[in-house]
Amino acid sequence: MERLTKVRAMILTAVLLLILGFFTFKLYDLQIIETGGSTDNQATFTTLTRVKAARGDILDKNGNLLVSNRASYDLIINHYVILTANNTNENLLRLVKRSQEAGIEYTEHFPVSIERPFTYIRDKQTAIWQDHFQTFLHYMEIDSDITAPLLVEKLRDRYDIPAEWTDDEARQVIGLLYEMTLRKCVGSLSTFVFIPDANDEELSAIVELNIPGMKVEASTVREYNTKYAAHILGYVGAMNAEQWEYYKDIPGYEMDAEVGQDGLEKVYEEYLHGIDGWREDVVTTDGTLVSSRYRQEPKAGSNVEVSIDLNIQMAGEDQMGIVIEDLRTPKEDGTLKDGHDAEGGAFVAMDVKTGQILACGSYPTYNLATFFDDYETLAKDEYKPLYNRALLATYPPGSTYKMSMVIAAMESKVIDSKTTIRDQGKYEITPTYPVYCLQWTNYGQTHGDCNAAKALMVSCNYFFYELGEKMSINAIDATAKGLGLGEPTGVELPEYLGYRANKETKAELHSGDDAYWYTGDQVLAAIGQSENRFTPIQLCSYATALANEGTRYKATFMSRVVSADYRQLLDENKPKVLSTMEMSEETVSTYKEGMYMVTQTDANGWLGTAYSTFKDYPIKIAAKTGTAETGIYGTSANGAFVCFAPLDDPQIAIAIYVEKGGHGSTLATIAKSMLDAYFDVDVVGDVNIYENQVS
Repeated sequence: MERLTKVRAMILTAVLLLILGFFTFKLYDLQIIETGGSTDNQATFTTLTRVKAARGDILDKNGNLLVSNRASYDLIINHYVILTANNTNENLLRLVKRSQEAGIEYTEHFPVSIERPFTYIRDKQTAIWQDHFQTFLHYMEIDSDITAPLLVEKLRDRYDIPAEWTDDEARQVIGLLYEMTLRKCVGSLSTFVFIPDANDEELSAIVELNIPGMKVEASTVREYNTKYAAHILGYVGAMNAEQWEYYKDIPGYEMDAEVGQDGLEKVYEEYLHGIDGWREDVVTTDGTLVSSRYRQEPKAGSNVEVSIDLNIQMAGEDQMGIVIEDLRTPKEDGTLKDGHDAEGGAFVAMDVKTGQILACGSYPTYNLATFFDDYETLAKDEYKPLYNRALLATYPPGSTYKMSMVIAAMESKVIDSKTTIRDQGKYEITPTYPVYCLQWTNYGQTHGDCNAAKALMVSCNYFFYELGEKMSINAIDATAKGLGLGEPTGVELPEYLGYRANKETKAELHSGDDAYWYTGDQVLAAIGQSENRFTPIQLCSYATALANEGTRYKATFMSRVVSADYRQLLDENKPKVLSTMEMSEETVSTYKEGMYMVTQTDANGWLGTAYSTFKDYPIKIAAKTGTAETGIYGTSANGAFVCFAPLDDPQIAIAIYVEKGGHGSTLATIAKSMLDAYFDVDVVGDVNIYENQVS
């Protein structure tokens, strides 16, 4: 029995020795091997650093980079290291003063004003940061109803800030100590980024202070590779409280993440936003990195190829700027031009067969690369450069509406292609309310006998006055609706719908006797006036429906989405029909003939209203100019222009509008520049050379 007891004791001893050996080895492994072989008994800290994922690129349909990322550097502070180092307060004060001397702005979320008297500024913070502040107060055992001056005084004591320091110095250091303390009491916060996207001068100024825990971390920031399409591309920025409520439950979003705030950056956020990584760093108390490993590697966002063609976009923006600035410039004799008071404008170009938007611009515009620096100036500019006129401004379409009237009249059997109406210059809606054809107003002449095609060619108002009085408003309105006027285009960005001139619209917009629908309203509606108000993108969608003989596609900026490495197709546009309108071959051939003749001259010497621009163009263009009254006495009229090409096999449609731009014919040169870019038309002297062969 005694021997058995000894054996059991030996076995137990061996087991204990094995266990002891195992733990001794693990301790050695953790303290010596994983710390790089150090035999010092120095304490280490494990910190989590969020590694920012690269946001996806935005490219045009031809692969040109519109928005991408550039490498940057963040200056971060490891709160474990700086709080355990000697002279923490003095180090932070040096950091603050050096930043002030160098004019460096740094991150801070302490919700108390910098200037005295100290007041709370919590209303400028998101709800989550306000929650963090309450967590901080609880952690520091401070009542939540404490006043701001008393809080600063109490924190001076808690953080052992020297009595000889000024209140300003104390407040600035408290702000940084607050950030460090939050990292201790709020587990979800990553390492404190003192200066995001620091430049070389900022890095040099701060790093040379040799403050414990300070480190440079590689990152990326958004870079805009073009000054064009600013209203469409949009920008990114820190989330507000409402956005955080939406994104907080979506994987990959942290509270301080940047998200798309406007434009395509916002629309395609789910594709563009990557998933940040998390890196675990083990450091010693003096800031020496012992080990580093990823808990989760960052995953870059996907790349979005949009339907914009940068060449067409550039042509539109550049030429619109030239046209508007030229209109504003007085003639050589000092007299003002029609359109001298032009304010702004917009253009949209679409792929007729898919609804994809090839170009979309608003003038005046701005540069996204300097958007935040220029914002205050842009916001005060009288011409409203931040306003996206292409999608949000509604205008009377003027004579660009007349194709809809021709279709309505022919499909209602009110006229056919051979029906003629004699222009008498003056049209009396009532004996006391005459309206006039512009040919009579401007030259004291008439257009003579006009059929529908000629009426479109020369834009004879008299012809359409008579149609307006003969037809029912229901037929007029139904046709305009079927062609997309006053209807959603389906575009991803916010758009205004405007409204069509009809009894319901007038009753909604006016009251009393002004709400009654008169014959005069109908006559004016027939030439694109009255209560008709449409956006440039709706006018372009309308032009595509005309080109497609009644079929209208959903407008979209989407081309396709590919993975970060460009190897995998994730999504692509599939054309979607929004509406169709049945019409006879006679109707189609009539309005197309009229639109083509807008760019030509006929056997009787009549010139189409866009003849001077397109008379020698190598491609057949179907177009319509428009002039619309502003309703403001003494101002120039608005100018409008729509077209599609080639006539026999339409591929592209364009709509252009300029506020107080005078006549729509003035805008034809903008469309020509865009068509040149689309069809690769070179201009040599007065001769157009068409490089692409189009059937």
